This record gives sequence, C-alpha cells and structure tokens, in this order.
Amino acid sequence: MSRIRAFTMPKWGIEMTEGTIAEWMVKEGDSFKRGDTLCLIETAKITNEVEAEYDATVRRIVVAGGEDAEPVGALLAVFDDGSHSDADIAAFVEGFKPAEGGLAQGAGKAKKEPEPEPTIAAPAEVEKRRIKIDTNRPISPEALRLAEEEGVDIAAIEGSGRNGRITHQDVVRALRGPASPRLRGTLAVEEDDLAVLASPLARRIAAMNGIALAGVTGTGARGRISKADVIALMPEPGGGAGVGMPEFRPGENRPEVIPFDRVRKVVAQRLSAAKQEIPHFYLRTSARVDALLEMRKTANLVLGCKASVNDWLVKASAMALTRHPEVNVQVHGQEIHRFPQADVSIAVASPKGLVTPVVRQANRMRIDQLAAETRRLIDKAQGKGLSMEDMEGGTFSVSNLGMFGIENFDAIINPPQGAILAVGTAARVPVETEGGIAFETRISFTLSVDHRAIDGAAGAQFLATLKDLIENPEGMFA
Repeated sequence: MSRIRAFTMPKWGIEMTEGTIAEWMVKEGDSFKRGDTLCLIETAKITNEVEAEYDATVRRIVVAGGEDAEPVGALLAVFDDGSHSDADIAAFVEGFKPAEGGLAQGAGKAKKEPEPEPTIAAPAEVEKRRIKIDTNRPISPEALRLAEEEGVDIAAIEGSGRNGRITHQDVVRALRGPASPRLRGTLAVEEDDLAVLASPLARRIAAMNGIALAGVTGTGARGRISKADVIALMPEPGGGAGVGMPEFRPGENRPEVIPFDRVRKVVAQRLSAAKQEIPHFYLRTSARVDALLEMRKTANLVLGCKASVNDWLVKASAMALTRHPEVNVQVHGQEIHRFPQADVSIAVASPKGLVTPVVRQANRMRIDQLAAETRRLIDKAQGKGLSMEDMEGGTFSVSNLGMFGIENFDAIINPPQGAILAVGTAARVPVETEGGIAFETRISFTLSVDHRAIDGAAGAQFLATLKDLIENPEGMFA
C-alpha cells in the first residue's frame, strides 16, 4: 500500500522558527512531478520556492496561502498517489503529530485515538457532545474541529477563504449569531455589515458615507474589505449620489494602527541589539568623484555594461578591504573572524523591508561582472526571491542614500560584521585654486565601526585607501 505523505513547514537556518505560505503553485487534486514548484514560503526576510522531492498528488491543503505564520514542522498539506479515500486523508490529518523538519513523510494511514466514553453531566452542567460532520466543502481543520465540537451547521456558512474555503473565523462568526447594530464613535453600523470581513477603517468610511458592505467583494487576504475597496464605491464629488464626506470636526485625528509585520520585527530586534551591544564610533571623509564619473562613462561604453556609481563604490570598498583585512571582519562572541576576500552586503529597500544581499568576493570581479551581480540581487529582492544563501555571510556593508539627496548619515552596523559604509549624495562644491574658484563633485562617507574589533587608526587607514581609489579610479584596474 502506498504511503500518505505529510508536507510540513521546512526549516532554513538555525534562527527560523516559523514561516508563511505566500502562494500555492498547486491545488487539491493536482498531480506533480519531482522538481515541480509546490509553493512559495516566506520567512523573516526571504521567500523560497519549495520543489517537490517525489511524484505525488495533492490530496489536502491544510494551510491556505496568505494565512498566518505556521511554526516549523506544522502540517501544510497531504500528498499520496491518489489511491486513498477521503476518510483516510482526514484520519491522517487528525492523527498527525507536528515534528520539526522539511518534507515529512507519514507511513500509511494514521490511527485515530479512541474517543473517551461520554460521562453523565451534573444537573447544572450539560456537556457538549461532539458530532461528526461529513462534508465535501473546503474547510480548514481548525474550522471543522470547532464546528463538530459546537454542533454548528456549516451548510449555512459562506466561506471567506480562498475558493470559498470555510475558515476558523467563519465558524466563530456563525457561533456569535446575528449581532445588533452598535455605535462606533457617532456612527451606526448596520447589522449585515457586522458579519462582513472588513478592516476597521473600511467600516468607518463606509458608515460615514452610507455604503453597505454586504455584497462588496474585498481585495484583501481571505476576501477582507479594505479602505481602497470602500473608497472605490464612493460617488464622485458633486455627483449628488449617496452621503458626502462628514463635516469637519476639529480635534479628531485618529491614527491608522499598523502592527509590525514579521520582517519589521526582525529588523527592529537586530538593530536594537546592534545599537545596545556594539560600541559604535564614526569616521567621516569625502572624496572627489569627477574622475570616477568619467571613468564610469568610458567603462560602460567599452564593456557594454550599465555599472552605477554605487557599483564602483562597492568595487573600491572591496579592494580597500583586501588591503586592510583588519576591517574585513566579523565578530563572534570573544572571537574576531578575519577574511581574505571581501563579501560586500549592499542595503536594498524591498517590498518586505530593508534587506542586505551579499556580493561574493567583490574584490575579484570586473566592474561589469559586479554590476551584473548587483542587478541580479536587486531584482531578486524586489521580486521577493532572495534566498538564505543570498543573505548570509557578508563581511562588510555599503548603504547608499545618495540617490535620495541625503548629504550624510550614520548607518547601524549589520552584525556580525565589524563595519558599514554610509554613502551620501554627490554634490557640486566650490574649491579654491591658484587661479581663483573652481567647482568639483564630491561625495561624503561615514564609516560606522565596531570598536571591540577595529581600532580608530585601522578605520582611518581604510578610508584613506578608499578615498585614493575613488579619486584615482584607474587604480581599480591594477
């Protein structure tokens, strides 16, 4: 007899404790081959494609895409060769015991634990009897368990999940029953609207403008109605339809509360720890970049590439690091790890927040190779496709805010690295010459240094070498 296989939340890296299904590439009933992409799983800062390790059929998707984060080892889906009955699959899901790992495999049908014999309740107490619900409708295991325990008729429930899947929240809402209208602030909320899944701000805007939420199709997760969905239904100004915007009331300025997502939590924890535990000190300088800008134009034409100014700064930093290996370090507890090659992390703003993919051995790359690699990493970051391999192991970081017109800033060190270079904008400044006044283009730099591992003199010597490479860029081809 073929086996029923459990697909569980995999573990990537020792710090990973949970993940979220971003999107399923397969659906229930689909067959797949080894090597096919099953789903996209989001961790703290990356999204990984999970490939099948064997041929099988999707029998049950337990966790739909876009739902809450699941711990490592949690059951996500159930696979087999299509020969088992729905009852076999349901028994396997109910009897599954989470275990940390990746593509866990269940051997055969799981045995169901016998239910305890019913007991006679005291007169003042009536024990709820668990009923068995047989249904072909898509429903999450948690929702099915609650419906059976509470005796809820799911036939009357309209699922708010993907493809009409009944969620735990749908069953909870059915248990509450119809709610009476109540006031939010000074606005009455209709009874039908209270049963609709919508954000608090969407409800408020709808109530202020006389818009009924019942029947509105939400574009958010699990069909949740958002502010944008309600605004799209509002009449044009002067159209005469519906109720206009409320009269201005001085003193009312209610915030939209946005809780930290998982990425922001991780960033906040890392940066807070870095500022509290790492003794930062800062070294500042500036360099003339006119020769570098001319070199960039010529090299782009000759090499047929589109290297940016930041690519040249990463290249110069990498070369300076190999000449000053005491700056090219990581700090691990009471040890300093010094590296012969420069793996430079570049700060990139992505849809998931700030990420720092690594350009490996940037000091050994030609400028066209380096430009191609940074472009690849930036595209992956913008598309939520960075892997753990792309993110780990940097020995130094470069953070450039010059494109936003920032003159200079102090960056926070990215542990376990020992230093980070903050790059400001390129500005035309006047300088005194023998013949009077001339203008040149300069960029300011601030080096944030971990004083536990790097002395001030070492950081200053690194900056001096970096400045020389930038002002005499032909040295980068030596």
